[in-house]
Amino acid sequence: MGSDVSHDEVARRLRRRTIDMLWRAQAGHPGGSLSAAEILTVLYFGAMRIDPTRPDWADRDRFVLSKGHAAPIYYATLAERGYFSPELLTTYDELDSMLQAHPFVGLPGIDTCSGSLGQGLSVGIGMALGARLKGSEARVFVLLGDGELQEGQVWEAAMAASSFGLDSLTAIVDANRLQLYGTVESIVSLEPLPDKWRAFGWNVLEVDGHDCAALAAALCAAAAPEITGRPTVIIAHTTKGKGVSFMENSVEWHSAAVTDELRERALAELVSGAAS
Repeated sequence: MGSDVSHDEVARRLRRRTIDMLWRAQAGHPGGSLSAAEILTVLYFGAMRIDPTRPDWADRDRFVLSKGHAAPIYYATLAERGYFSPELLTTYDELDSMLQAHPFVGLPGIDTCSGSLGQGLSVGIGMALGARLKGSEARVFVLLGDGELQEGQVWEAAMAASSFGLDSLTAIVDANRLQLYGTVESIVSLEPLPDKWRAFGWNVLEVDGHDCAALAAALCAAAAPEITGRPTVIIAHTTKGKGVSFMENSVEWHSAAVTDELRERALAELVSGAAS
């Protein structure tokens, strides 16, 4: 990324593209997309070893969007990074579009289909083991939602990853504290979340998920030599609907249509940074 463009500005641009996509489609998941903007920005514009001109490069780092309903911000990131033309974003969720409601591998830059929650970490383990068998230095990053951690398969995978000593695997939890029907705490509490991951043998880091510098430092720390033999989880504390005041911390915006009026309000805030 050019030195004249900040991670924060990229994240705002991703949010604007996401709002436009959801407005055009009149469907999708605003809240959990907007909360992940900085995470995806730091991954794709700094931490990951990738080449958009060679999306099938064998030694590229891999990314798994386990919370597949956040596909809009994922698509916006891939377009911004140069995997395909931003014009394709206007087809989101249309019949026969390559940009469906959940990711699939027919789109350049996407390494796996996702959408059924709880499965992404298992997929990431397979990718990390495959890279090890091939002698590749590729790293694997898996983005999970905190509500998704209520799925039992996540913890089976967590146990397996540490048993295999997968230090090339980094899980990132988008901990925005809300899920479809309410707060994560009121539905199935995850606390003490850091201690749970430690008990499963993981290196645990906690950051402000909207602080790009903190995210970059955590991702760098996950690859440090002293972490050899352990996977890392980064618990990124975020705000659901971040950047748009009327969407922030609102369960109603987990999945909702964006009207013409609300699109204009959201885009105005994202230009001015009013809700930051």
